[in-house]
Amino acid sequence: MDHNKSDSPDPLSKTWTSLSVDLGATTHPGHVRERNEDSYLLIRFGRSLERLSTNLDDQLLEQNYDLTGHGMLVADGMGGLPAGDIASRLALSKLIELIVETTDWTLALKRNRDVKTVMERMIQRFFQIDKILKDEADSDYELSGMGTTLTVAGILGNDLVIGHIGDSRAYLLRGNSFRQLTTDHTMAQALIDAGVATSNDPGPRSVRHVLTAAIGSLDNRILPQVQRFRLFAGDQLLLCTDGLSELVEDEIIAGVLREAESAQSACEALTDLALAGGGTDNITILLARLT
Repeated sequence: MDHNKSDSPDPLSKTWTSLSVDLGATTHPGHVRERNEDSYLLIRFGRSLERLSTNLDDQLLEQNYDLTGHGMLVADGMGGLPAGDIASRLALSKLIELIVETTDWTLALKRNRDVKTVMERMIQRFFQIDKILKDEADSDYELSGMGTTLTVAGILGNDLVIGHIGDSRAYLLRGNSFRQLTTDHTMAQALIDAGVATSNDPGPRSVRHVLTAAIGSLDNRILPQVQRFRLFAGDQLLLCTDGLSELVEDEIIAGVLREAESAQSACEALTDLALAGGGTDNITILLARLT
């Protein structure tokens, strides 16, 4: 199942620009779970070069070359299975290790080959993390069967690249439109995609937590969902675990994002709503506001 795609053709590379980002995040174990099996990470990364002194003509060099990106990562250890919290922590920490060890970072998707490189690496790293978790489980019987969702967003200028496995989600708020960017890897979504049920039928609702893909259980038949989007000033990118999406309706989430004064205050307000709705699962929320 290959969900790799870009939302627009290659001419996007001609309109690359930089956007400022306001970030926020919250995580909470909820009212029912004994421990928090969610893990999250917000990062800023970049490369810079500043011209201090030269006798070259001004038109030959820019004063500063500063490329900065932001990363949003969330993982939800598979509830009810051994070491879900360990799985989610390993997925994020090992992914960062792989990124740091990469010698040629791509920080601006200005060329077609840059886009191809970033998206191919995203897929490769998901499989590398999957193997790491499997190897850890093979070496320790107490970790047998551990797994986790993994949703990763990379903001490079006004480009967005998302990698995804599981049922944690990425949403985009743009003006009056609030839409889910990722596809749930669940039995419920599989029934809907096959056309044998709708989202309102009792069948899908009863298996909405049964994952069809997760880190720790990938094989050659399952590819991570990797997508590229163009961002604009005013956009808001939300990543969350199902502790939010199961308990708070999309329309309410969108309303909070529109009304909150900052990314952090929006995350806190949404956490409060999920807790008020029962807090039946761990709740993790990450938000980026593009300005």
